[in-house]
Amino acid sequence: MTMDSFPQHADKVLSVFDFDGTLTIHDSFIPFLRFSFGRRVFSRKIARLVLPTLRCMRKKLTRDELKEVLIKTFLTDIDEQWVREKALAFCAANWTRLMRPAGLLAVAAEVNSAMEVTICSASPEMVLQPFADRLGIKLIGTQLEVVNGKLTGRITGHNCRCGQKVKRLEAVYGPLSGYHLRAWGDTRGDFELLAAAQDPHWRHFHTGWKKRRMPIEKLRMIQLDP
Repeated sequence: MTMDSFPQHADKVLSVFDFDGTLTIHDSFIPFLRFSFGRRVFSRKIARLVLPTLRCMRKKLTRDELKEVLIKTFLTDIDEQWVREKALAFCAANWTRLMRPAGLLAVAAEVNSAMEVTICSASPEMVLQPFADRLGIKLIGTQLEVVNGKLTGRITGHNCRCGQKVKRLEAVYGPLSGYHLRAWGDTRGDFELLAAAQDPHWRHFHTGWKKRRMPIEKLRMIQLDP
């Protein structure tokens, strides 16, 4: 799509990429925890997630609540600087095997077209910052609470998924109606973002058999919901 094809009222273009599964081949947060804590400590801590995960599968715990348990289990009373250093090391060690080449090309194309480009992800900002820095774009993600240089094991605000993605974007950029919004996503957590976009891309970088059809009816329901 060329700039001439954008609506005349849209003076600015905002390009928003989900991270996990969209720009990457799989989730990044669990692998980051395994990388940072080592196999033995990771295995011991992740075992505590078995019962909460079963409760989530039985709809007795939401995905957001399960994520809060995960963060509390691994990141309570952990030095912020340690996490940031591990995030840098994780990015350096896993960039090639984790990132989708087609996704990297798409991000570069948006940046080279002088678009405003950002990642908007449910993963912690602290973990993804090295990836955003390497891509040369901005980052909006789930924020971890830090007190006196240590993580408390709690989230500040809300998990950045579903409707929170739109709210977080508007908190940074203002009303999205002022932009021609281009968005890339691959899960239920991206539906509201894709519904808000004039130019939505569903599983754009996936192989053909994994793309399937965009759940357009669900997106329309979101758009019609007052």
